[in-house]
Amino acid sequence: MLSEDGKHMYVSWDEYHALIEKLALRIHQSGWEFDQILCLARGGSRPGDILSRIFSKPLAIMATSAYRDGASERGALDIARTITMARGELQGNVLLVDDLADSGETLKAVGDRVRSGMPGIREMRSAVLWVKGVSTVLPDYYVDMLPSSPWIHQPFEDYDSIRPAKLAERWKI
Repeated sequence: MLSEDGKHMYVSWDEYHALIEKLALRIHQSGWEFDQILCLARGGSRPGDILSRIFSKPLAIMATSAYRDGASERGALDIARTITMARGELQGNVLLVDDLADSGETLKAVGDRVRSGMPGIREMRSAVLWVKGVSTVLPDYYVDMLPSSPWIHQPFEDYDSIRPAKLAERWKI
């Protein structure tokens, strides 16, 4: 739900999962066949995992970070040097998954790095739930275009402020 001022968007768990399912359908309906999924942690972890299950494709993970300690302002982009996957290496057609294209910087930088460092990749396409109007990159697959570029409050962000002591209190453990 978009706030009245258009600067914040609040997403429930049900809405979040519906967006992932709609993204899966858009990818499927495109007819493009891919061999592996590379998700960008943290934001792309949940969509990547669910898409991996829906399409029954192996999941690789690469950590990236541009936001620190709950900050709402982008910092310097950090990209992990390695990709984690259970077996083999990234090759063939790869679907690059993140939660959103904010500035587009992360998708572009990761795409460039992975393509240049992994000659076995034939084609890489990108998929996100949201594209903000300020993004300089338009992913191949997305569900919602957000022209006002609101700050998106995703349902799992509640865990950013919960610590073990608070959980113990909640669950009386």
